[in-house]
Amino acid sequence: MKQVIVFSLVICFVILPSILYLTTRVPVNSDELNKFDGVNLSSKFRVSTEKSRGPVIMPALNNSTLKAELGRSTWKLLHTITARFPEKPTENEKDALRNYVYLFSRLYPCGECATEFQKILEKYPPQVSSREAASQWMCAIHNIVNKRLKKEQFDCAQIADKYKCGCDDDETNTTTSLSL
Repeated sequence: MKQVIVFSLVICFVILPSILYLTTRVPVNSDELNKFDGVNLSSKFRVSTEKSRGPVIMPALNNSTLKAELGRSTWKLLHTITARFPEKPTENEKDALRNYVYLFSRLYPCGECATEFQKILEKYPPQVSSREAASQWMCAIHNIVNKRLKKEQFDCAQIADKYKCGCDDDETNTTTSLSL
């Protein structure tokens, strides 16, 4: 009996309101999604230098296990991004990667790591002229971090083999589906 009451309450207070909301909501004009406080956030929008190159936002991350796991995942992400970066990027694509790196240095979940990364970026700004330049730059940055952490250096001549870009012609026609 108790289960029937709980089930009925779930239907009344969770499922029915959700269904009513979905069936009665007003469709949003897609142009409205590109506006925030009267600013048009179109594809031509660029992150300003002062916003992308500001101070670190995140606090220290004191859990060494979590910090190590985050670091490994982060390097995989960053190397994969640069391995897939266009061979001949447009100015917009160059700006996108450059801004991503600087914003990343502010938002990285490990505050002390982000601070160190920003110091490195001051000395070695992102190289975005090509896929090769970006991936070699990222490898060099990774080695600078590894040296500071007394970890093994990676041979940057092998970076393309370690982080495949997936850019082969036969892969362009492949579709990927995600299973949830």
